[in-house]
Amino acid sequence: MNVYLGLGTNLGNKKQHLHDAVQQISERIGEIVSLSAFYETAPWGFSSENSFLNAALCVETSLPPLSVLRVTQAIEQELGRTAKSVNHTYADRVIDIDLLLYSDTTVEVEGLTIPHPLMTERRFVMEPLAEIAPDLYHPLIGKTMQQLLEMLSN
Repeated sequence: MNVYLGLGTNLGNKKQHLHDAVQQISERIGEIVSLSAFYETAPWGFSSENSFLNAALCVETSLPPLSVLRVTQAIEQELGRTAKSVNHTYADRVIDIDLLLYSDTTVEVEGLTIPHPLMTERRFVMEPLAEIAPDLYHPLIGKTMQQLLEMLSN
């Protein structure tokens, strides 16, 4: 299965944090199929003096969705993430790893919703995702990542 992850950081050595996360994902979740460029973006949903560096990647994995979530959360903690966003309250972070899509699977259980419910509202997610998977269809909306990115621009 292909899992699509969004990465973000706005503290410390941002490029290194992203590289460290990608390395850990490769070692613990599966083979990296594609990795976007790193995009510098403004904070979304809160105010901060620190810009973000964001990326998206596709990983081929045999892990089920909840296992991917547990591993990404462990990677976040090991790389220095101290708190997860709760009820859309955001803060600066060393690393954030979001599970965006898991092939064409939909999941809705406590603590995990796939596709990620806010991904189509976030240019910092859609731009790198459309770079690596422009023709991938959103399983609920029925539009490609490129089409969804274009809708954000209008």
